[in-house]
Order: sequence, then C-alpha cells, then structure tokens
Amino acid sequence: MRISTRSNVDPFMVMDVMEAARAAEEAGRHIVHMEVGQPGSGAPEAARRRLADEMEKGPLGYTVALGRPDLRAAIAALYDEWYGLDLDPARVVLTSGASGGFLLAFSALFDAGDRVALGEPCYPSYRQILRAMSLDPVGLVTTPQTRFQPTPGQLTEDLAGLIVASPANPTGTMLGQGEIDALAGACDAQNIALISDEIYHGLQYEGRAISALEVTDEVYVINSFSKYFSMTGWRLGWMVVPEDHVRTIERLAQNMFICPSHASQIAALGALSPEGRAELDQHRAVYARNREILLAGLAKAGLTNTAPADGAFYVYADVSHLTGDSLALADRILAEAGVAVTPGLDFDKGRGGGTLRFSYARGTAEIEEGVTRLIRFSPPDDGS
Repeated sequence: MRISTRSNVDPFMVMDVMEAARAAEEAGRHIVHMEVGQPGSGAPEAARRRLADEMEKGPLGYTVALGRPDLRAAIAALYDEWYGLDLDPARVVLTSGASGGFLLAFSALFDAGDRVALGEPCYPSYRQILRAMSLDPVGLVTTPQTRFQPTPGQLTEDLAGLIVASPANPTGTMLGQGEIDALAGACDAQNIALISDEIYHGLQYEGRAISALEVTDEVYVINSFSKYFSMTGWRLGWMVVPEDHVRTIERLAQNMFICPSHASQIAALGALSPEGRAELDQHRAVYARNREILLAGLAKAGLTNTAPADGAFYVYADVSHLTGDSLALADRILAEAGVAVTPGLDFDKGRGGGTLRFSYARGTAEIEEGVTRLIRFSPPDDGS
C-alpha cells in the first residue's frame, strides 16, 4: 500500500528511551527516570474531584469546538493574574493538547512548502510536525551567548514563520521582555508569523516568565495543562490567537477535532481553582529543590557546562568532552547506571551528539538517587 513521503519523519527519541527504560523495568531492574518531561505528580485533587462530581450528574457530550466558555474565561483570568493582561476570553481556544494547538496553528498560518524557523536546540516535534504537513523547518543555530535563543538578525524575508519557546525545551532558558519585543518587531517588519510556545509558564526559577502577548497581539501563543498543571495524560492545551483569526481556527478545529476532551476541560476548571493552584505551587517548590540537587550532582559528576536552567524542569549539559555520540552514551548510562536520560540528538541534529538532557520532574527522592548513580557512573574514556 502507498505511504506518503511527508510521513517519513524521525522518531521522537525520548519515547524510544522511555520504551528501553520500560523494558529494563519489566526485566526486573530499577530505573531512575530523568528522560521524560512529565511531572512526577498527577492532576491536582481539586481537578479530580471536580470531574468526579460532574460525572455523577450525567454523560459528557461534545462541547463547542473552541471549548467550554467558562474554562476559556478562567484561562483569560490567569493572564490577568500572571501578566496583568486584560485578555478577551473569545481569543482563547481549547485544544487537544499543545500538539493539537500546533496542528491548528500551522494549518491556519502556512501553506505547503513554506519555510518556518526554529531555534536549535529545540523541541523535536516542531520539526517533525512541520515536515508531516509539507512545511520546511529551518533550524537557526543558537549559542550560549544568546542563552540558546534565536535573535532578530537571524530572520530572513523568505521565512513564513518563527517558533520560539520560553522557558525552552531542552535548555530551560527564557527570553526577557526586550528579546521577545525585538523578535516580534522583526517578525512584523518581515511579515513572519510568530508562534510562542509557553507551555512551561508557571515553572520558572530565575525571574518571571514573559508572555509574547505582553508585547504584541500579532502572535499565536500555545500553552498546555501538561506541565505546570501536571495533567500530561489528559491531553488538553490552549492557544491565544488574534481576534481576526478566531473564526479561522474555529472552522479548522470543528473539522479536525470536533472538540477537546470534555472530561479534561472539567478537570482543568478544578485545576484552576484556588485549591488546585495551591497544590500546583507546592509542586513547583519541589522542582526548585530538584533543580538545585541535579545541578550540584552534575557538577560533582564533572558536567559543569550546562545551559542556564531558568525554567521548565530540564538541565541541558555539554558532554562533548566525553563523546560525540550522545545516543550511545545515553544507552550506556541506562545499561550501567540504571538512569534514563535523553540524548541531545533529539533536539539538535548538528550538535546534539555532544549533549544530554536531564529532567528533574520526578520526586525529590528519585532525583537524589539518580544523582548518586550518575556520580558513580564511569564515563567513556575512548572519545566514543
């Protein structure tokens, strides 16, 4: 049977690492999980209770394509709390995870063959989703001097779009208001559509995360209930789009998804409640402690060259003095130390052979154990 050329995308390498770790656990080994960007905690109690109560009242049918109005209003209120923005709830669109938001954004903004820029290293699925939609991802090489974020000088008029992320995956670095403003201005001047991935907002440790909406309304902002809200498996995200794009997104969403999960939307209302938010802020305190433990442990293990971990729950470490094959090194760490980590090749095809990403999203005891094992681990000395 036929298969499309645009389906020929790379695997999401971290998922392969997860599968290798699962197989090791099935064989009886204890594995410390530092590979996946998934909170060790589940949805807050208030979210679970809200859904349980609602399910007792009757079946959950479709919602409107843009999502429940009360949840869209609650998200708009969050923008007032976090950023001091008076956001019209009509501009908020509920999506089937952040991934659904990217599908809608790319469908609304770009035509087949368009070139869309992204700073590298970056979340690998940007690249693969673009390719699967017959779009051309253009990697912009970033450096420690720019905190691994793209700069306006890298933008060219042949680009149709730019994706930025702050806090970023895999580096955890954040853009300041001046940097976001400059990028937004450059995009506007060259008719480049700006997409801001803000799914790690709420998880920052070095100052406040800035939303692109604080500097421009000409932006698609993508967010999710997966990270700060600890609801990865619920697959619910949202996007904020310009007012004149809402109907375009609505037509696409009606046909592509009908609506996001109604059950997840109800749970999200509970997560946004004062009780839910109090629990979630406690999770952030755990991540902050884990971050300190991991950074100190990596330094003891000889990995001192790391990206500034401003936010999210990752440390991106340079291991080029140990290897040029981060995939082989990650395999060895899993096999010998029992710690699952993600090779940098997932995020940067050009330079990722010399980097690893460590997640500190699990419980503190697990991070402490992982650090102990990493310090004991004997790295390769043959440059392989």
